[in-house]
Amino acid sequence: MSNPGDIALEAVDVTVGRNFDLGLGLTVDGAVKLDGTRVGTELSLRDAALTHQDGTALSLRATQARETDLRTRRPIDGVVDARNARLGTLHDAQDTWPTDLRLADATYETLAFPLPAAERVRWIRRTTGDYLPQPYEQLAATYRRLGHEDEARTVLLAKQRARRATLPAHTRLWGHVQDAAVGYGYRPLRAGLWLLALLACGALYFALHTPAPLDPGKAPPFNAVFYTLDLLVPIITFGQDNAFAPRGTGQWLSYALIAAGWILATTVTAGISRAVSRQ
Repeated sequence: MSNPGDIALEAVDVTVGRNFDLGLGLTVDGAVKLDGTRVGTELSLRDAALTHQDGTALSLRATQARETDLRTRRPIDGVVDARNARLGTLHDAQDTWPTDLRLADATYETLAFPLPAAERVRWIRRTTGDYLPQPYEQLAATYRRLGHEDEARTVLLAKQRARRATLPAHTRLWGHVQDAAVGYGYRPLRAGLWLLALLACGALYFALHTPAPLDPGKAPPFNAVFYTLDLLVPIITFGQDNAFAPRGTGQWLSYALIAAGWILATTVTAGISRAVSRQ
């Protein structure tokens, strides 16, 4: 079928009781427009070759199908617009993904080939449009239905990173801090690793450079580990930080540990609260 630069096949608001098969070697030079079409079982473009350079090669806006097969013969040359589509079980192949894929408000029950989350994130980012949260939420929900909670968290972390690029500079900076500290709440173990690293550095330094006691007659025996914990963890105290006063480099290190502790506590609280509220 050939109508370069215009619509080659149009089936808008068509109702098909069972299968609508546009595959089997079909070659189209021009747009295929299936907006609003309702398919009872499967809409298939398997092994089809679609070309519409600098335009929408395949329009599935508001299309509904129980299964959708987009395993085309080669990558679709042109935009694939699936906005507001209901695709059911989606079959696709990574080596034939279109360059420009519009998935705003599109839904699917499951992915026949889920792939690792990092690969699927690249799939939903194949769009020239602005940042939209819904494709990330849809993909994360799909992984959850499949029982892949870790993959769902990876998708939601990617969503926060994509959103960060749209924010003002000062907000982006705080976002980078949350990302590095706890992965926006989706990587909470990072906070523990940061805490252990800072604890080890502080304990080693203060073990080698013991701070002077404020009141030698009343100060408890110095313990470098618990002294560092007192500085790092703002909500507990072991009575060490109020009994000793470091000088010089040790004083600046203690300030840095106190600041790091508050940043970790704040980012953990904010990140985990965000993750829980979205779940």
